[in-house]
Amino acid sequence: MREYATVSAEELVRTAGLTRGALYHHFDGKPGLFEAVFEELERQATERIRAAIAPVADPRERAYRGVDAFLDVCAEPPYRHIVLQQRPISLGWQRWRELDQLHLGGLALDIVNAALDAGRLRPHPAGLVARAFYGALTELSITIAETDEPEQARAQATALVRDLIGGVVTDGGPPSA
Repeated sequence: MREYATVSAEELVRTAGLTRGALYHHFDGKPGLFEAVFEELERQATERIRAAIAPVADPRERAYRGVDAFLDVCAEPPYRHIVLQQRPISLGWQRWRELDQLHLGGLALDIVNAALDAGRLRPHPAGLVARAFYGALTELSITIAETDEPEQARAQATALVRDLIGGVVTDGGPPSA
């Protein structure tokens, strides 16, 4: 795959068989097209994660399955390249964060709230727990994308996140402080 900065708008329209006017009309140029592709990949990732956790009632297992599904998505070349590697160049940090939170941030909060509702989470604010895991997963996914050994990094990240989840999820007894 090519780098965002090395592909011109002219090359995009020629490859897609479009006119430059169509590119600007539908996507407001190359940045808009990239954002549309980015959002589609994020939407697909969110759907896959939701499908992976939907049949599971246990909060800990839901979190494990959600993490596994997310890391599976991160290992796929289009997501890895576009969302994890090219996003800072094309979208900028602030816009990337807004879009990522729109798609995946709410999913993390949903999982945390379900664990809280079931009495299976230590007493911490839901938003804080969701952001902590979201931040950890974001950094781990970038690490996986940048390494020469993505499968090994993914396995290590999975083990680490399972340990982190185990630290905040309870067995359902009285919450500990």
